[in-house]
Amino acid sequence: MKKIILLPLALLFLMVATDVFAAVRCGRKIVQIGAHRSEVLQKCGEPEYADERLGISGNRLRHPRGTLEIERYETVVIEEWIYNFGPRKFKQLLIFENGILTEVYDLNYGD
Repeated sequence: MKKIILLPLALLFLMVATDVFAAVRCGRKIVQIGAHRSEVLQKCGEPEYADERLGISGNRLRHPRGTLEIERYETVVIEEWIYNFGPRKFKQLLIFENGILTEVYDLNYGD
């Protein structure tokens, strides 16, 4: 009986834990994946470094028998921001696609 209850609780914990790791703490404020770049600017201020480039995102849909093939590509604006929160914390690399935060990476310790 206890095993049946613990398994769903463990899965729930893993789902919540992955959300926690996909966030950046800026002082007392938290920014999560899916936030708009204006929200990040408001909560974290200007980044130490920012770069912008164009990328291509696309989908290819194929029918198993090969009778239907649809390709769809679009240009995406990709921005990379780096925040330096000091020597005792990791620098954070934030990646935006079309103004929406999609990825967060820890870098080396700040300066």
